[in-house]
Amino acid sequence: MSKEFSRRQMLFASAGALAFTRAGQLFAQHPPKPALELPPPQIVPVTQHSAVSVVRGVNRRQAIHDALVGIDQEMRQGLKRKKSVLIKVNLTNISNQLASTHRDAIAGILDYLGPRFKGPVAVGEAASNDTMAAFDNFKYSELVKEFKSQKVSLVDFNLEKYALTQSIDSNIHPTPVRIASRLVDQDAFIINCCIPKTHGSVTYTGAVKNMAMGAPLRSPIKETTVWSDKHKIHVNGHWQHNYNMFLMTQHLTPYFGATVLDGFEAMEGEGPINGTKVDWKVAMASTDYVAADRVALEAMGMDPKWIGYLQYCGQMGLGNYDTANIEVRGEKLEAIKTSFKLPASVDDELKWMGPLEVTPERPPQPRQPAKG
Repeated sequence: MSKEFSRRQMLFASAGALAFTRAGQLFAQHPPKPALELPPPQIVPVTQHSAVSVVRGVNRRQAIHDALVGIDQEMRQGLKRKKSVLIKVNLTNISNQLASTHRDAIAGILDYLGPRFKGPVAVGEAASNDTMAAFDNFKYSELVKEFKSQKVSLVDFNLEKYALTQSIDSNIHPTPVRIASRLVDQDAFIINCCIPKTHGSVTYTGAVKNMAMGAPLRSPIKETTVWSDKHKIHVNGHWQHNYNMFLMTQHLTPYFGATVLDGFEAMEGEGPINGTKVDWKVAMASTDYVAADRVALEAMGMDPKWIGYLQYCGQMGLGNYDTANIEVRGEKLEAIKTSFKLPASVDDELKWMGPLEVTPERPPQPRQPAKG
């Protein structure tokens, strides 16, 4: 028995083996063996550097505004070519505010846009439950009144027309997925606004996942026939879930404008809904969604090699996943870095790093002689 294996046995045998505790303590989780060689080889290179603005403040709304000011030049270049702005929020749960985008984060974005963009602004989502009820619960209607001059509207993507893309089903066959047509609108500058959280299926959720899983639609609440194309992304375990999110991101990336990560109150543990609050007071912004998530992972003390869909996005050139190509503006990462507690299921989630587990095909059965 090797020393390395003995050390791991000792860690797993210790109390709270699935716990991930605060800074200065050890991970209890380890990638499965044999694991794939990571990081994977770059297939499509990213030819530009990316900037991620990081702000720490005592007011959520102001911190979000200031984070966007940190990438003002990049924002202006994108906004000047667009006719409208779409703020894509995250309504993972329609009543738990910690799990869903806060209205003050949206207000911070609107504060930034006010003197810089004169077109209409829509705030939209395709929630797994009742999107309009979530708007009411989280007082989004107050934004419409406060920012009347910016022509703010609230939209439920599930009630609108759809566009089509594809994922792969449980048999690895292409299958159509209905997505929000607004997320593939060439005339809209799309701003993602979500909370960085640990996640009980893919370990981390932030900018990229909010878009990839927020795009697929479900049946309107009042329809008698119930369906959800979000389930088409989740099929067949952690391997396929990660890959399908990459496929969705590959389709959506040409329409990305900017992302805001609202870490004023982030989530750790059993995210994306039942985790606990991290009183972090941090906001991040970037026009590169992949780079924003990469910086967030660094600041959250999480191993970037563990996040499969982001590995694929970086490998295929959808954004910078190499910190050597990312400029962090504002706060130094050392000043905000902490260690987020991971979900209890993380060891199972990391199986995507190893070989695909498949059921062997059934051997041919002998023909039965015909009767009669």
